[in-house]
Amino acid sequence: MDEEYDVVVLGTGLTECILSGLLSVEGKKVLHMDRNDYYGGDSASLNLTQLYRKFRPDQSPPAELGRDRDYAVDLIPKFIIANGELTRILVHTDVTRYLEFKQIAGSFVYRDGKISKVPSTEMEAVKSPLMGLFEKRRAKKFFEFLQNWKDDDPATHQGIDLDKHTMAQVYEKFGLEPGTQDFIGHAMALYLDDDYKTKPARPTYERIVLYTSSMARYGKSPYIYPLYGLGELPQAFARLSAIYGGTYMLDKPIDEIVTDADGKFVGVRSGNETVKAKQVVGDPSYFGAGKPAEDGKVRVVEEGKVIRAICLLKHPIPGTDDADSAQIIIPQNQVGRRNDIYIAMVSSTHNVCAKDIYVAIVSTIVETDRPEQEIAPGLAILGPIYDKFVSVSSLYTPTSTGETDNIFITRSYDATSHFETVVDDVHNVWKRMMGKDLVLKKREVEVEA
Repeated sequence: MDEEYDVVVLGTGLTECILSGLLSVEGKKVLHMDRNDYYGGDSASLNLTQLYRKFRPDQSPPAELGRDRDYAVDLIPKFIIANGELTRILVHTDVTRYLEFKQIAGSFVYRDGKISKVPSTEMEAVKSPLMGLFEKRRAKKFFEFLQNWKDDDPATHQGIDLDKHTMAQVYEKFGLEPGTQDFIGHAMALYLDDDYKTKPARPTYERIVLYTSSMARYGKSPYIYPLYGLGELPQAFARLSAIYGGTYMLDKPIDEIVTDADGKFVGVRSGNETVKAKQVVGDPSYFGAGKPAEDGKVRVVEEGKVIRAICLLKHPIPGTDDADSAQIIIPQNQVGRRNDIYIAMVSSTHNVCAKDIYVAIVSTIVETDRPEQEIAPGLAILGPIYDKFVSVSSLYTPTSTGETDNIFITRSYDATSHFETVVDDVHNVWKRMMGKDLVLKKREVEVEA
């Protein structure tokens, strides 16, 4: 370990692996280390033995759940939105050659005590039980307005300025009811709370267009998902890094981030070995997350907590037409909360569990000191639960950009249902490290799903 590297990457979570892959392609000499003996960090997928070891160290998995190797249970429930930024990075880096994708069968929203499919076309909106007759007409006009919008053609603007008018004003113009606003803002624009309504409408417009264009790509839902679980994603980017000369070391304890007298990064110590590098990038757990600051320097702060309950079911979720996979969104207004509750469900179709088992993960941002009660509405939708594993994770964010000390820290995985915020963080860290924007070449490649 006495060579010098351009960048040391700590932790093999998805954010770190995308960065190490892109940095290696850029010609940087990268050393990637992880304290665990598996890839993925917080975004790993675990087999049954690993799952029980993590949540119930004193219990071995019941035999009726089947073979250990049939399982790859995600710790973080997220889907890939078909036309989103992560798909662009996968295609740009050609990482798609290491992965196979399958479509998620349905996107649903909870309203007035029942689950309904999220309408994504005018035809579906007309048939949807989510709206009455007159509301359907108003919604149809709203969707037509979005589809016909052209920035350079004022005739399509209907007097609306997306950069000045708030989303609340746009809803008001079309006379949309609160319940309709709920499913548009939460189940299509995928906002976690209602703060977006008081902000300019353009980001919401862009999110709805992303949703509908992703939906149009494969049909049943806007999401795709990798066979064998999300843990395949970091491993695929790790392969990319290795092809371009990146070095990987798993099961390596990280004992110290070494800095010079001015606090600038010098290297990383593991045991009695120190490896030198110009820059370090890593997840918050390597920079004092959840521990008192050793050198008096606080590098990450907690921004909130997320609760996630991994539930093993022996049946599909009731009300989803026996879908083998689904996303269900419970908008906060429906259950008197500030933040939405998400349910992500996958099954043996995705090679992540044994046949006739379904894995549903219920998650939300913690608002009280009784987090498990907060996800009760989500758990209630699932029907009988065979077993569940609950975790409450802190969300950490770096206190500095890293430009002064060459220590670049990524953010924890948030409560959103997809990877767009992860990619935002990749772009952000890249710009801080490289001093320039990450530019992805445009390649028109279909991701097969």
